[in-house]
Parts: sequence; C-alpha cells; structure tokens
Amino acid sequence: MRTIKPLTLPVSLLYILSILVLGCAEQKQSQDVEKSANLVNPKDWPSIKALPLDPSIEAQIDDLLPKLTLEQKVGQVIQADTGSITPEEVKKYRLGSVLSGGNSAPGPLPYADTKTWLAMADKYYKASIDEEGVEVAIPCIWGIDAVHGHANLRGAIVFPHNIGLGAMNNPDLIEQIASVTAHELTVSGHDWTFAPTLAVPQDIRWGRSYEGFSEDAQIVKSYGNRIVYGLQGRIGEADFMGDGRVISSAKHFLADGATEKGVDQGDALISETELRNVHAAGYYSAIPAGVQTVMASFSSWQGRKLHGDKELLTDVLKGQLGFNGFVVGDWNGHGQVPGCTNTDCPQSLNAGLDMYMAPDSWKGLYESTLKHVKSGTIPMSRLDDAVRRILRVKIASGIFTKGAPSTRKNAGDESLLGLPENRAIARQAVRESMVLLKNNDGTLPIDATKTILVIGDGAENISKACGGWTLSWQGTGHTNDEFPNGETILDGIKEAVNMAGGKVIYSANGDASVAADVVIAIYGEDPYAEFQGDLETLDFIPNGFDVSKLAEFQSKGIPVVSVFLSGRPLWCNPEINQSDAFIAAWLPGSEGGGISDLLFQRDLSFDFTGRLSFSWPASAVVSKDGEPLFKLGYGLSYNNAIAVNQLSENSGLENSEVVSTGEFFSKGAPIAPWGLWLSSGDLVKQIASFPTSVGGLIISKTDHIAQEDALRIKWTKSDRDQMRVSTASPSDMSRQANGAMELTFSAKSFKADDAVVQIGMCDPDSSCDQTLNISIAATDWREYRISLSCFDNLGVDMTKVSSVLMITAGEGVDIGLSNIRLESDIDAKPGCDGK
Repeated sequence: MRTIKPLTLPVSLLYILSILVLGCAEQKQSQDVEKSANLVNPKDWPSIKALPLDPSIEAQIDDLLPKLTLEQKVGQVIQADTGSITPEEVKKYRLGSVLSGGNSAPGPLPYADTKTWLAMADKYYKASIDEEGVEVAIPCIWGIDAVHGHANLRGAIVFPHNIGLGAMNNPDLIEQIASVTAHELTVSGHDWTFAPTLAVPQDIRWGRSYEGFSEDAQIVKSYGNRIVYGLQGRIGEADFMGDGRVISSAKHFLADGATEKGVDQGDALISETELRNVHAAGYYSAIPAGVQTVMASFSSWQGRKLHGDKELLTDVLKGQLGFNGFVVGDWNGHGQVPGCTNTDCPQSLNAGLDMYMAPDSWKGLYESTLKHVKSGTIPMSRLDDAVRRILRVKIASGIFTKGAPSTRKNAGDESLLGLPENRAIARQAVRESMVLLKNNDGTLPIDATKTILVIGDGAENISKACGGWTLSWQGTGHTNDEFPNGETILDGIKEAVNMAGGKVIYSANGDASVAADVVIAIYGEDPYAEFQGDLETLDFIPNGFDVSKLAEFQSKGIPVVSVFLSGRPLWCNPEINQSDAFIAAWLPGSEGGGISDLLFQRDLSFDFTGRLSFSWPASAVVSKDGEPLFKLGYGLSYNNAIAVNQLSENSGLENSEVVSTGEFFSKGAPIAPWGLWLSSGDLVKQIASFPTSVGGLIISKTDHIAQEDALRIKWTKSDRDQMRVSTASPSDMSRQANGAMELTFSAKSFKADDAVVQIGMCDPDSSCDQTLNISIAATDWREYRISLSCFDNLGVDMTKVSSVLMITAGEGVDIGLSNIRLESDIDAKPGCDGK
C-alpha cells in the first residue's frame, strides 16, 4: 500500500507558502540566468572537420539554382503535412517536402497498409516533378517518424522504444535495427525518417523520456553514428543512400532532454558547458557519420528558442561542428520564436533553419516568406544557402534518379515486412533490453513445466507493450489484429510453457482463487507521446489492473514475477515489494516472445544482460541530490545472489501534492481522477479514443497551443447531448467555492458567429439541469472564467462535485475546448458569464 507523509500545516497555508517560495526561487533563477551571459562561445565547442563535399553534386546544384524561380526556392524551404496539402498544391507551390505526422496517414486511419502509402507517395512525387510552368522541377521528399520501427505501416516490425535499446547498450545491434527500419520504410515509398533521437533526458518526468537512450551521454554518443549508418549506409561505400536506405535526421538540437521539471518544449536552464559536453554528445558521432538532416528542438536554452537561435544553429552546428546537410524545424516550432507566428517567421530562416516544418500553416508561411525575401528581410544569400543544402541532400539521396516510389526496389512488396530474420533481430533486442531489478530466492528462470497463472492488462495487449508513436501518435485504442506480424507477451509465454508440457491459465483481472505454482503479472503505463506524457511526480499510478492482487498471491506463498511496462523508471516500491522478481521491460514492442525467452531461459545462452541506462528513483519526488534506488548501470543476472529487501513505501509526497492540483483537462488529456464522458438520453459512455460520438454529439481533437491539445465538440442534432468532465470519487470544492476560485478554460467557435453553450457543474444527487449560458467567441481562442460561487448559487452541492464541467448546446454549435482548470479570481469580482 502507498503511504503519504502526513501534513502538519493547513493546506491553505502550505499553498500560500509554496507560491511565495516558488516565486522567490524563480526570481533568483531568472537573475542567475541573466548573470550567466547568454552568449555562446563556438570556439569552446569541439571542432569537427566537415565531410568533403562531392564535386559532382555541387556542380549539379550550381546548374539547378539559377534555373529555379524565387517562388520555387521559397517552396523548397517549406514542408507540409499530408493531412493538410494535396498533390496538386505540392505542384503549384513547389514545396520541398511533405511529412506524415503521427495521425496523418492516407485513408481513414492514423496508419495505412503498403498499397495505400505507396499510392499516395507516387501522387506527391509525380506532382512535384511535373515541369508545367517551370524550367526545372525538384522532387519532393516524404518524411515520417519511424522512431522504433516503421510503426505507422501495417505489418511492420515495432522495435523496443529507445529507453530499452539504451539498456541493451549494444551499438552493433542498434545499427541492425536501424537498417531493418530503413528497409521497411522503402517498402511504403518513404524517403526520410525523423530519427535518431539524440536527447540525453535528465528529468524523466518528461513525456518523451522513452525516446532517449540514456541519461548517460556516452551511451547516446555510441549510438548516434551507428543509427545513421544503419539508416543511410556509410558515405563512400557503394550502398550509401542506395536500395533499402533512407535519409536520417538527428534530433532535437539541442538539450530537449534538459528542460526544467521535464516540461516538454520547455526551457533548459543549464550552463553552456553542460549543453556542450552532455546534450550535444550524440551529434559528435552522428555528424561525422554523415547524418543528412538535423531537426531543431521545440525547446529553449536559457530562454532562447532553438528555432531562432543563430549562434547554435549556424555558428555552432553548421560552423564549428561542420554540419553541411540541412536543418529542419519541428511541428510549427518556428511559431514559438518571439515575434513569430506559425504563418510568419523570417527569424527562423535567418537564424539557420533551412526547412520549416509547417504542417497546417504552410500556405500562409509560404506567402509571408516570399514577401520577406522580396523585401530583403530574408537575404537572398540565406535563401540560396538553405536551398543549396536541401538540394545537396536530395541529390545525395538519389531522389533525382530513383524514379517514382512504386518503381523502386522493395516498393509495395508486403512479403518484405516482418521477415523472420528481422523479427529475430527485434526479439533479440527485447531480450537484451530487459533489466532484472529483483530476483529474490532465484525465482527466475521459471520452470516451464509448472502451472503458470498470467495476470495483468499488458499480457494480451500489443498496443500497451509498444507505447506511443505506434500506429498513431499517442498509440492508444489499438487492437491486436492491427499488428499482423506481432505477438503478445501472453502468446510467447503459452508457446514456451506448452512446449515444456506445463499449463498456462490467463486471468487478466487476477483471479486469486486460481491454484498455480507461479504468477506472472504484466502491467504498467498506458501509451502516451510527447507532452501528453509529462508528469508532475514519478509515482506509478496503477491503471488497468489492480496491483493489490499481487499481495494476495504472495500471502498464499505463490511466487510473483512482475513484468513492468513503462516508458521510464517510476517509483513503484509497493509493487516491487509485492513481487519476488521484478523486471523492467520498458516498451518492448511487437515481439512479445522475447519476454518469455528470459522468463523461462528458453536457451541456455540466454540471460539478463540489460543494465539501467537511467537511474531508478527511490522517491516519487524528483530530487537532483537524492540517491537513486537502483543506480545507472544496475541490473541482475540469473545467478546474482543479491536480495532486494523490503523497500520503504513512503512515496515522499506531501498530502498537498497528491490531492487534485486544480487541473481537469490539459495537454489533450483529462487529469486523473477525472475522465471525459458523453451522454445522450439514457446512453452514457466514457471517451477512450478519438474521434468518437454519441447521439448527435461528435468529439475529436484539435490544436490550440500544441498539436491535438484541445477538444473539438460538435452538436449535429437538437437533442442537447452532453459532454462531462467527471470522476467516480466526488471532490469537495466547498473551500474553493468560498475562496474566490473560478472554473477556467479556453475555447473558440469554429463557426463564423459566436456560439452559445450551456455550462454546469453536477453533484451525484442532481440532474445537472441548472446551467449558465456562456457565449463563445468566433475565430480566436480566448479564456473564459466562471466563479464557483455561481454553481453554488444554482444549488450544486459543492462538497461532492462529481462533474466539474458539463457542457451542452444546440444543433450546429461547433467549438474548441482546452485547458480546463481552477484559477484564483484575478479581479475579485465574481462573474457568471465567463468574462
């Protein structure tokens, strides 16, 4: 059981004190940053000799550049998402590239099969090389996030996420994995993958921690060049950018893994020395290996947005580090540069960005960039340099001579996906990535002739084992039949046990009445990606499986083996205590059989060789000075006689840190224990994935500040259907109602006119029919505030709020909604109209 350190001060006083302390700390930190002089010293960075330019390629560029119109050159520096641009528009605007974001596959799904991908690849390619109206046409290149295999292609192999690959610490195998990924990318006609991720995460509350190989810069550096070789081949050798190879992109430059509190797209308040020695380490091997593109980071360094940092992008990366490929932006990252918007940002190009990633903003950005070049705001020399770099990469990739995607080697041949020898590589990676944290009394390996009870929601769920960036951006809501070349962890266990003559009983919920010799529990985090995975603490919040069942089996003397699925180390001392053996399996991907290889030591040569590439926390509270529970490099093998004794179950969290933070919906997801529910008449359902609907109410995702961080709610009938933000455990908000707190959210109407919605709060005993009329403005997002006292006055029992927000509207209303939370009344004037 989890215990919380008791609080000795009133929560209200602690809240006030924390605000004062944080305010002072942040002010001092800000002053320290100013004192540290924000100037970069490029000469202090390692000097990397630029790879020699190919004279024949440079001659081709010299021939092409004068033939391009200004409009073509501007088009070359812009990349659009395939969900927002047609092949005809690629031809008209002569864009240099298209990408498919995590949810932007052709067709109705966020992923597609080979035939569908390839047909669309041909359309974009053929449109780009149509010479109508121009002297010469430049082929576009198609990029995608194949970050642990080509996971948006049906039937492709899904490898373990990078956090597991870091634990295996095997550069030879990582190169093989990259090579297989490139091979499967060429089957669907893609030219370019946005990998490798060379982040060195230092605060694993960051939702992208699993995209990093290690907190140890040397492990990251040892992988950088090998992944580039696997994807592109080696410069100077015959297969460089040949058949089965794709363009690679080292990302995210720079210090995306160093942000304060692990906040995605946040600010890295670190010294230049740490920036240079730790967070740039992977680039010191990737650049000499010939990585063709580098992606700029969303994040900032000491308040400077990387998308606008000329010293780092130009003076350091292109100058001192000798990078002669091109720099691509991240998803509308240029719009975060001070003075910029998504559709207007000359600052980024002038700083050294060569290609904007402008998924849905490409047209406005094209028009403003063209204007800035004509006015001289963007010098022609800077534009020509960017285009030269893009052409250099394109020519080296062979895009000018390879022909249409469907005519290339491997294209369209689905039999090349999931080849047995390639699945064997993935299975080996699963084995080598697992870290054995506890193996008291030699519980592992398990005798496969015994009766084995398998429990937990991860056993028969490939999607959960794969995590985010799998079939869709967030990786949620997918069934096993969507992984035709995958194997569940349960199936791998069954195969091993059946071959040995044992017996497997499966009970997802953990039926404690079952008689068994050993229990294998498979559980952990649900999938997430990017900012939607950011955490406030490192406390593992059990979901999908009641982990208290572990103690029931232990009390009966049945050994319990936990297989923990997660994208980062988490504080889970209660679960470790309730397990005789505990395995950090990370996010192993689609080869679930690799888990069984070590559970049962299916070959005498098999053993646990994975070692922690991130330290494991001793507390749920992040502390830079605290000792970890398990240090970097820790990991047991079968024969280690190290016993892990009873661990403290004091999480380190104060009561005030685990009660509701006053946030209900943020970064595109509800905040536990709150969830999203829809109701239409007697029909009520919880939202599990998007888009979804009930009655005439349609709910999908839309963009507010970041990608898919908001809800889009559309009423298509006049039935007054509702969406609620609700919890099964009502919350006492009487203090907040008396304390001048306001229900706050951001919203906009997608129609030309303002929209009127009805908003209420509910308690379990009310019908929730007392509401307030709120007018939502058209065109622009804005903030709305409603005093909690307004709901109190409507008769809501504020001591047991079960729905913090209920919203309904009439037919035709179409609004966006985000950032639902409680805020202090800023003007001390209670208002019930949202203004």
